[in-house]
Amino acid sequence: MAERPARKAQKTHVAHVVRTERITPHMQRVVLGGEGLAEFTAGDSTDHYVKLLFAAEGVSYPEPFDIQRIREEFPRDQWPVTRTYTVRSWDPQARELAIDFVVHGDEGLAGPWARDVQPGATVRFLGPGGGYAPDAGADWHLLAGDESALPAIAAALEALPDDATAYAFVEVADADEEQKVTSAVDIQWLHRGSRPVGEALVEAVRSLDFPAGDVQAFVHGEAGFVKELRRYLRMDREVPRERLSVSGYWRLGHNEDGWQAAKRDWNAEVEAEQETPAQAATS
Repeated sequence: MAERPARKAQKTHVAHVVRTERITPHMQRVVLGGEGLAEFTAGDSTDHYVKLLFAAEGVSYPEPFDIQRIREEFPRDQWPVTRTYTVRSWDPQARELAIDFVVHGDEGLAGPWARDVQPGATVRFLGPGGGYAPDAGADWHLLAGDESALPAIAAALEALPDDATAYAFVEVADADEEQKVTSAVDIQWLHRGSRPVGEALVEAVRSLDFPAGDVQAFVHGEAGFVKELRRYLRMDREVPRERLSVSGYWRLGHNEDGWQAAKRDWNAEVEAEQETPAQAATS
C-alpha cells in the first residue's frame, strides 16, 4: 500500500499467478509471472506499489482489456475495483513479482483472494508507482510501520549496505507474525496484542535516543499513528520534510475505497502541521 498516484497509472500489465506461500498466520505471498511482465520495470525505489484490478461482481470486460475504454464506456459501479499493494520483490531475470497480503479471514477483498487464488490465475494491475529509497548519503535511517508497511520496510532494509546505521520498528499482532528479513539491521518487533494499532509503535519511536546527524525517515501504515509520528518528527525532532517519506496506507474504520476518497483531505491536514516551531514563528 502507498501514497502517490502510480507514475504509469494507465499501463495495464497482465500476469499469471506462479505460486503462493503463507509467510505467517496472517500474511500471504503471491508471486506473479509470465510474458505479460516483459515491460514491467521497478526501478530503484523500495516502496514500489501496484494497483491490482478486480472485476466488478458479475461484470466482464471486452478484450483486449483497456482500462481507459472501460472507464469511458461502463458506468462507474461496473469499473474494476482497485486495491493498492507494495511490491515485496521484483526479479527481472526470472520475471517474477512478489506481493504480500495481510489476511484476516474473509474480511476485505484482496486478502481472501490472495488466500484462495490458484497458480495460473490471471491478474491485471496498474503501475508501478513509488518514490522512496534509502539515501546512501544519510547518516542514519529510521523506518517504522505496521504489517501493511512491512514489505516496503523489508525491501528497504535489504537494500541498505551492511555498514548503514538504521533503526527499524515494526508493529505486528504477536510473535507469530514476525518474518525473516535478510539484512544486517535487526528489526525491533513490537507485539500489539490487545492494544490499539500504532500505540506501541509511537512509544518505541518516541523512546528512541536519536543519533546526531542527517536522518532519513520512512513512516507508513495506519493513518492515525502515521499522523502522530509525522507531527513528532517534524515538530519535536525538526526533521526536514524532504527527509520524510510518510503515508497513511489505511485507516481504521475505512475500506480502501472510503479511505482513498478521504485521503486528500487527510494529506492536506498533515501538510498544514508540517511547520517546525521556528518556521511557525517566522511565518
